[in-house]
Amino acid sequence: MNSLTLDATVLPVLYLFIFIFGLCIGSFLNVVISRLPGLIDDQFSDENGQPRANLIRPGSRCPKCKKKIAWRDNIPLVSYLLLRGKCRHCSSPISTRYFWVELFTGLLFVMCMIRFGVSAALLWSLILTSLLIALAVIDLHTWLLPDSITLPGIALGLICNYFNHFTSLKDAVIGAIAGYLILWSIYQIHHRLTGREGMGYGDFKLLALLGAWLGWYTLPIIMLISSLAGLVIFIFLKVVYKFDHTQAIPFGPFLAIAGWIVMINHLLIQHYIAA
Repeated sequence: MNSLTLDATVLPVLYLFIFIFGLCIGSFLNVVISRLPGLIDDQFSDENGQPRANLIRPGSRCPKCKKKIAWRDNIPLVSYLLLRGKCRHCSSPISTRYFWVELFTGLLFVMCMIRFGVSAALLWSLILTSLLIALAVIDLHTWLLPDSITLPGIALGLICNYFNHFTSLKDAVIGAIAGYLILWSIYQIHHRLTGREGMGYGDFKLLALLGAWLGWYTLPIIMLISSLAGLVIFIFLKVVYKFDHTQAIPFGPFLAIAGWIVMINHLLIQHYIAA
């Protein structure tokens, strides 16, 4: 994962560029998050089953008044702030999700560049970051981890590690298989003991994706971080918002957060394992 050595005066410009690039990718991720679940459920098909929309067309419209959103109102982050989070035409509030997805994508892209520098590993880290953001937010809103993201994501992880960017191809293949089987086994045990479903099959595929990208040896760390994060959030919701303990919360966002943390600290993890 060798990176180019750059002059210190160039770095601020590159950080600004990667941040703006992240904002643009975040804007596209918002489209994916909004439309992909509907495409899966055929909500965008006509009576003959022909698609009326996809991830590219038609252009963005206000969900309330259906007016087309002009380019000047579609500038990542900036337009939301200038419009104060409201539609220009009907003044209906725009979900804050659009703002936060764009902002966090930009910030996480910058953190990836700080970590990996200008390298091939940076490009792959940006791809994984984008996949995890889309999956986490979709799961948070719909309890769905689409196969159309997780399965190609597993394949991309194997391609990435064919070139040994994060781990060896052997460790990636074992990681993909082990990631799926770990959660599948937990699901089966929980289901037999309680008669309830503790998680969905999408979670199995998401952990398989992370195993394919980061290697089998990162899976225990990912499981530990995601479980602790889930427990902390559950306790917070129960104490502050009187959350019903019988209610479930999606596990995908915690897996995604844990996977991203492990990706950023991957070299450190490899060092300790080798030692």
